[in-house]
Amino acid sequence: MLSKKDIRQLPLHVMLLPGLLLVLIYSYVPFFGLSLAFVKFLPGRPFFDNPWVGLTHFNYVWLMPNFLRVLGNTFYIAFCKIVVGQIVPIVIALLLNELRKDWLKRGVQTLIYLPHFLSWIILGGILIDILSPSQGIVNQVLGMLGIEPIYFLGSNKWFPLTIVATDVWKEFGFNTIVYLAALTSINPALYEAALIDGANRWKQTLNVTLPGMLPIIVLLATLSLGNVLNAGFDQIFNLYSPLVYESGDIIDTLVYRTGLEQAQYSLATAIGLFKSVVSFVMVSVSYLLAYRFANYRIF
Repeated sequence: MLSKKDIRQLPLHVMLLPGLLLVLIYSYVPFFGLSLAFVKFLPGRPFFDNPWVGLTHFNYVWLMPNFLRVLGNTFYIAFCKIVVGQIVPIVIALLLNELRKDWLKRGVQTLIYLPHFLSWIILGGILIDILSPSQGIVNQVLGMLGIEPIYFLGSNKWFPLTIVATDVWKEFGFNTIVYLAALTSINPALYEAALIDGANRWKQTLNVTLPGMLPIIVLLATLSLGNVLNAGFDQIFNLYSPLVYESGDIIDTLVYRTGLEQAQYSLATAIGLFKSVVSFVMVSVSYLLAYRFANYRIF
């Protein structure tokens, strides 16, 4: 028999059903497809009637001439995004915290937060236009300064830097708001005590503000380790080209080309499963570190 409390909470549980259904369909049902990484997929045969090949596809992945380069690109781009994506929001949050005009602070927050809601389909088209070496406004400005046009999206030297910079520009507004919320939890009495001791604004920032933000900084930094192999498929897929495969090709784009363009479904599944296993390990490590250094728990 359901108690009165259970009956009152029943509508809340019913509201969870659509979300649970989506998670079941898109996160758990695809687990059955992972078996493709261990079989030789033959179109036309029943799904579970393909010949078993064990770890053959994984061995082939490691023998691919470009896999180690792709793996290195993924780590490099993802690591740069994590590091720069942590530093920039902290600096912007500290600067916004010094503004005394509330209308100005809210306006700046809104402006820097807006790109977060735009998809990379839209931003990709915008960036291709403004970074064009011939017609782009960025290269036009550089030309006025006497600098030769830079092929941001077609040069292996500039492409990773462009990817990191544009990703940080799109997402730093969200983390800035998180850090601003952390600033509101700092006890104002600490600033008053520091002021009485003769600390200027810079010393107050070093000795009060940053230590007060440290728990949330450590938390976000450790949790971001789970994305060490997520270099951003949506962004890179909409901005890269064969010219920058050497420096911009990542695991996700390799899986896309191998599976959907070349129809090597088993091999693509093996590559994706390798990434998923490494990501799972990194997520587990990040949660352990978050619990160790920031006392963060999932439940």
